Amino acid sequence: MKKNRELKKLAKSQLHGSWLAAVGFVLVYCILIGVSGAVIVGPLVLSGPLTFGFSGYFLKKARGKNAELGDLFDGFKVFGTSFLVYLLKGIYTALWTLLFIIPGIVKSLSYSMSFFVLRDNPKLSAKEAITGSRKMMKGYKWKLFRLYFSFIGWGILCILSLGIGFLWLVPYISLTLANFYEEVKQNPKKR
Repeated sequence: MKKNRELKKLAKSQLHGSWLAAVGFVLVYCILIGVSGAVIVGPLVLSGPLTFGFSGYFLKKARGKNAELGDLFDGFKVFGTSFLVYLLKGIYTALWTLLFIIPGIVKSLSYSMSFFVLRDNPKLSAKEAITGSRKMMKGYKWKLFRLYFSFIGWGILCILSLGIGFLWLVPYISLTLANFYEEVKQNPKKR
């Protein structure tokens, strides 16, 4: 299993020469989510399918395949399932957070690979995708937490840039997560 710093280095090398395309992709995603906010339930309805497409774009990049803007809309091919994955993840995480913040964080980490799992297995139900992520993340939640934590310095710099830096940070984090998923998938812990 690669170390977190190796996953981050790999993501940087995969983004080399395609930063502008990745930044444009993230910008379009943000604009669509923002515009959907004009309708009260817009973000709730569109976030699942768009997140499915977002995850797929970076998973393709992690696998060395050609990723394009049209990938963002792949979630509409599995609209019901991607919507339910997004909704159920939110509900489950909120319920666990009611117990205390720490269980909510742990469960959020457990469910974090759900869209990648669904992307690889689009015939799964929403519950099966979430369960697949939960099983996959057994023994890897602490590693993923440390990976997220390693981006805090960059996040602070992005805030100081009035948020503009996030257009570069989000592709970097997203591709690192796709590489993390690939590593975890290839190196399952004994259950």
